Amino acid sequence: MLYNVVVDEWGGTTYVPTALGNVLLGAVIIALLAAAVVFAKMHAKKLGEDREPGRNGAGSGRMTIKQLVFCAMAVALGTVLSNIKLFDLPYGGSVTMLSMLVICLPGYFFGCGAGLMTGLAYGVLQLLIDPYILFPAQLVMDYLLAFGALGLSGLFSGAKNGLVKGYVAAVLGRYVFVVLSGCIFFASYAWEGWGVLPYSLAYNGSYIFSEAAISIVIILLPPVKSAVGRIRKLALE
Repeated sequence: MLYNVVVDEWGGTTYVPTALGNVLLGAVIIALLAAAVVFAKMHAKKLGEDREPGRNGAGSGRMTIKQLVFCAMAVALGTVLSNIKLFDLPYGGSVTMLSMLVICLPGYFFGCGAGLMTGLAYGVLQLLIDPYILFPAQLVMDYLLAFGALGLSGLFSGAKNGLVKGYVAAVLGRYVFVVLSGCIFFASYAWEGWGVLPYSLAYNGSYIFSEAAISIVIILLPPVKSAVGRIRKLALE
């Protein structure tokens, strides 16, 4: 059995992974990170990173390890930062210390495919560490689709100011899925006098866009832009 059914203090049904479920989730994370590396290499070839004859042997292996390390570090650091909460809402959602930004970096570095896989791996790890599951379908919406959408940062990986543009796209992607989740699975939590959609838009927007605003201000700081540029160059060398 992968999940235990638990009744919470409010009488609601929640689902908590068993030991076997956690093992399988760990295996899924490894598989997703491996897939992220495959997409990253495809992106590198598309950009002409592997055109030189001497870079397809041992150099290609070093590149694979480097990509894996960067994607895994983003997932790990994003998870740590997600637990540093500047503000925590009562029914899920919080303003964290730049966790969304960190998870967006692999997409910006390695393209959309690698970003989507890294976002999915992060979502699965969140599911393993801090599950909040009321319905099985909500698991897919909140943990896989919403966090996976952070990989949309790769849509602008080659554009001017690509990190800002990609981050905005990623945040909007996540916002769409959490709003849909709020409308479908959390309608009973709507504030008195509020319709389900306005409630979900306002509730989820309050924490997602607050963190996004903080992150964008930080991204635009010259020292941060310079540091991200150096890290990206290191990741692609």
